[in-house]
Amino acid sequence: MELFDYPKNAFFGRVLPKSKIYEKANPGSIVKEAFIRKVEKIVWAYKLAPETVNIAGTEAVPEIEVFNIHLKDSEHGTDFLACIDKAIPLPIIFELFFEEKFKLVAAYKRISEADSKKRVLSSYFATEWLPIKAERKPLPVLFNLEELYERMISGLVSVEPLPEDDIESRISRHELIQAKEKEIARLEARLHKEKQFNRKVVINAEIRLLKNLIADLTRPQG
Repeated sequence: MELFDYPKNAFFGRVLPKSKIYEKANPGSIVKEAFIRKVEKIVWAYKLAPETVNIAGTEAVPEIEVFNIHLKDSEHGTDFLACIDKAIPLPIIFELFFEEKFKLVAAYKRISEADSKKRVLSSYFATEWLPIKAERKPLPVLFNLEELYERMISGLVSVEPLPEDDIESRISRHELIQAKEKEIARLEARLHKEKQFNRKVVINAEIRLLKNLIADLTRPQG
């Protein structure tokens, strides 16, 4: 995980009304309720663009936006974040604040292969809650904003990179591992309730198979 100190030139600092998000994303009642219950204020804090950070943009990443979300409590989902991501097609890094702590949250946003005008989101990745005065470091010197964005997202992905990984393959492995871990949790719950010995044997075999698959997904190829 890397915490960056954004340059003063990149400061934007505009409060974004929830109504503007609703206009662009047209969320359903459940997501609107999440905004009302969870979100105190949305601040479009920084615009990392060629003219503000002196790093070239690309077609995929012309800018990176940093949003500060001030929460009403520390328990939150990601539905309202996905709504903001839908409303604003540019890549976004969210910094969620509650009391004297904050966390980074983001989904990897890429151009759709089927429609270049649309963006596709990965699942969301997040740090733990951190102290508000946690140490930050300057932005790294990189060739373009696409490299910076990949580095920012990479710092949030908990699965260790393999030598053959690019950012998308690493995220795919992360999501597949998460899916297998959920299957294991479901099977372990069934195992706990199961009374018949032969059924326990079958469930245990399924759990071992899934654990072996996870091990394969974390092991370098070749």
